[in-house]
Amino acid sequence: MKLATKISVLAAVAMTVAACGQNDSKPAAKPVSLFQWEDYMDPPFWADYQKTYNEKPNITIFADEDEAFAKMRAGYKPDVMGPCSYEYPRWKEAGLLQPIDVTKLKNWDKISPTLRAMPGIWADKTHVWFVPHYWGNTSITFRTDLAPEYVKSQSWDILFDPKYKGRVSVLEGVDDTVPFIAHMIGVDAYNMSPADYEKVKAKLRELIKQVRVVSSDNTTLVQNLASGEQVAAMSWRVVYSTLHSEGKPVAYMNPPGGMFTYVCGLVMHKDPSDEAKALALIDSSLADGAAEYTIKHIGDEPANEEALRLVDNSVFEKLGLTRDVETFLKSGIFQRRLKNKDQIVNDWTEIRAGL
Repeated sequence: MKLATKISVLAAVAMTVAACGQNDSKPAAKPVSLFQWEDYMDPPFWADYQKTYNEKPNITIFADEDEAFAKMRAGYKPDVMGPCSYEYPRWKEAGLLQPIDVTKLKNWDKISPTLRAMPGIWADKTHVWFVPHYWGNTSITFRTDLAPEYVKSQSWDILFDPKYKGRVSVLEGVDDTVPFIAHMIGVDAYNMSPADYEKVKAKLRELIKQVRVVSSDNTTLVQNLASGEQVAAMSWRVVYSTLHSEGKPVAYMNPPGGMFTYVCGLVMHKDPSDEAKALALIDSSLADGAAEYTIKHIGDEPANEEALRLVDNSVFEKLGLTRDVETFLKSGIFQRRLKNKDQIVNDWTEIRAGL
């Protein structure tokens, strides 16, 4: 009995020492965090990461890159972020990014050579500031049954059509809406004179009187168009592809001069909580399964062109897309960085507020 008691006491002491040792050790590593657009936080994008680390990343969604930039400048530190090519230089200049070692990405060589050669993305021979992830369009999704006159004569003028006042919407971010409206009145948003900019602001004020909502929430846009509350919405292709897959009578406008086109990607914070995990999450987003999901369920085209070879031609035809990234990017108006963007953001905020 005494022997058993002594053994029990010794066991208890051993457990206590072990517990103290555990308390003194470093805490278990946490999952890395992903700061991303709504559509690109779904499980296919982090499936490979989860297989490797047996955990899900922490995910925060941003509505547009201006919101994301403001949140990071205020102190938020995600590990991996998903801006588009026109935006990441601003984040780099603000000291928020570190270059990514592409030799540690097994899916890097699957990316289209055209996208890997994008101007400005390389920091040196083995590091990039920006990893291309996918490419797509900004245009107008509209109900063909509610606005049949725009089926044969596609025009973004539908946003200003008096018949549809209060039944149209535009996106929140200035990188989409400002170049879009500038183009409509014959102004190059990327090379505006002060007089040009005043014309654009006047048109934006006119626009605000027309719209039902200013939103980049794809779910809201899909619901409003599906119900008929909205006739047309400035949107990314995902809104069209979602409604089209549901059998709704919709079209995605491709007016004379083409749509706006963009390339979005992945960047790494200058102080990642775990660089190896952050690289794994980036690689996971480029994986074949993620690429297939991108075109079939979102309607954008993935940067991983090898995975596209296994996608049936009918998928491209249904979405009105081409397999050729170079042709695609030359077919429309490529979105670039806006000059004096901070001022434009402030002005657009005031215009939306009716000031």
